[in-house]
Amino acid sequence: MKSLMKKKSLYICNQCTHEQAKWLGRCPSCNQYNTLEEVEITAALPGGAGAAKKSAGAKTVKSARSGARLLSEISAGSEDFLRKKTGISELDRVLGGGIVAGSMLLLGGDPGIGKSTLLLQMCKEMAREDFRVLYVSGEESAAQIKMRAERLGVDAAGCYLLAETDIYAIRDAVLEIKPALLLIDSIQTMRLSDLTSLPGSVTQVRECAAFFTTLAKDGEIRQTESGRRNASDNTDVQRMTNMSCVLVGHVTKEGAFAGPRVLEHMVDTVLYFEGDDRNTARMIRAVKNRFGSTHEIGVFEMGERGLAGIEDPSAYMLAGRPAGSAGSVVTCSMEGTRPLLTEVQALTAYTNFGTPRRTGTGMDYNRMVMLMAVLEKRAGYKLQNFDAYVNIAGGLRVDEPAADAAVIAALASCYKEKPIHAKIMVTGEVGLAGELRAISRPEIRVAEAARHGFSACVLPAANKKNVAVPEGFRILGAANIGEMLGAIL
Repeated sequence: MKSLMKKKSLYICNQCTHEQAKWLGRCPSCNQYNTLEEVEITAALPGGAGAAKKSAGAKTVKSARSGARLLSEISAGSEDFLRKKTGISELDRVLGGGIVAGSMLLLGGDPGIGKSTLLLQMCKEMAREDFRVLYVSGEESAAQIKMRAERLGVDAAGCYLLAETDIYAIRDAVLEIKPALLLIDSIQTMRLSDLTSLPGSVTQVRECAAFFTTLAKDGEIRQTESGRRNASDNTDVQRMTNMSCVLVGHVTKEGAFAGPRVLEHMVDTVLYFEGDDRNTARMIRAVKNRFGSTHEIGVFEMGERGLAGIEDPSAYMLAGRPAGSAGSVVTCSMEGTRPLLTEVQALTAYTNFGTPRRTGTGMDYNRMVMLMAVLEKRAGYKLQNFDAYVNIAGGLRVDEPAADAAVIAALASCYKEKPIHAKIMVTGEVGLAGELRAISRPEIRVAEAARHGFSACVLPAANKKNVAVPEGFRILGAANIGEMLGAIL
């Protein structure tokens, strides 16, 4: 009998959550070194996936989500589930119009990029007496948060601060305040005292996230006399109504969320901060959104008063563009419904080494190498003895194939030392045969170029006939890269 009651340990990978009975130097699943962490398995976990079964004599408490219903009988347009605007227009754009009541949102980004600043600005815009916001920080004291809030001008009546990492203490604060929005900064600092592992480990992050998910989705908290949440006890049941929750997540040096990948599956929306902390431009991109599009981006500028939305990102991205410089060309990429003019820069330099260097910043490296091969094979540009560097100015990352033609044009311009006219915009997808293939929404791209003072645009020939030409604007149709380069160089 004693052997049956003996505690069991497992080794879980903090990258892929693979479970192993004994410690290994390298995870057999993801092949990462020193990622297996020892976790003590107990009979009952008070959190999500490992919750204890109900005892035989316990009464059943009906959950807020239990009981199957016909789809036709469920109303999705009730007041409880309407979107709540954050008051930050660029963030609302990415979320699809605002935060859905009862939803879980995960926000990640590099250290110092502005995650905590954005949370405080959400408090400033959303918190009031009839919409309470609870900001929980496990990284800063309440006095430190207050200092930053004063600098940002945050003085909302319904904003509550709590410097705590214990899940049960946070639960008690939620029961007392009953906030409509809960902000957790960050999930890696939260801990469940029933677990023996350290905060930030796979088990802690998974169980803490499951706790907050249950709280937001189910809205039901069972509290025992000892103050612990226990699924086998139905005493003192309190309900929260559609409380939204925002979790801040740390990222690894590769840019992925630290902790188990299941964290991203548990939440409804995943947002990534993009940009360099040494650059004032910041971008928020949705990589998962159950309630909206994942193609929209929000563009911000970091200043003394926090993050300010940039209403015209095209003008911001083109500011400081060198005039008359070879290797510089402007293209237009679509980020959701928003056209964005960006500058593509290229530099070619002769090298004496046998293997030339290829570097791409802001675009896929393999696609850049492919475009260079097309330029050499189909247009006769001998680049085998030249180092090549391609950069998307402004810290933006462009993965859309419509930027292919601009990369080709920039490389050819620098190679020939012939600048492209500053008022010509180039866009189009390039195939392996050197052809320019049709792109989506050409009329929106042309209108954006005309609005910012451009006089001409290079488009694939298949798109030219379907686009209305603005007054005083020229459209240069090209069927392949040879025709394109002949028109602009």
